[in-house]
Amino acid sequence: MPTLAVYEKPTCSTCRNLRALLTERGVAFESIDYHVRGIEEDELRGLLQKLGGSPSEVLRMREPLVKELGLDRPEVSDDELIAQMVAHPALLQRPVVVRGHRAVLARPVERALELL
Repeated sequence: MPTLAVYEKPTCSTCRNLRALLTERGVAFESIDYHVRGIEEDELRGLLQKLGGSPSEVLRMREPLVKELGLDRPEVSDDELIAQMVAHPALLQRPVVVRGHRAVLARPVERALELL
């Protein structure tokens, strides 16, 4: 049974590096390709709670959609950021690694080892 859940995009180089690290260490994990299956609002809110962070902390600022949607403005609310991340999963930083009630944004990928 996997001990970790990894929210990732398989074509992302950081996600591939994390996959290699976990495989090398013999760590079982469940891969969740949220770009394909999407992410529900409750699921995203749960991830944020486990990360102990705000939506702005997991927003991919280099994603062109951020500027297109005006999400880089300081007055954008957390609820709006969450709604946009649910509508456009590419806005969420990756990979996010979850174990139980804790999660980390695995940038750098070695951060995932904090959960082991």
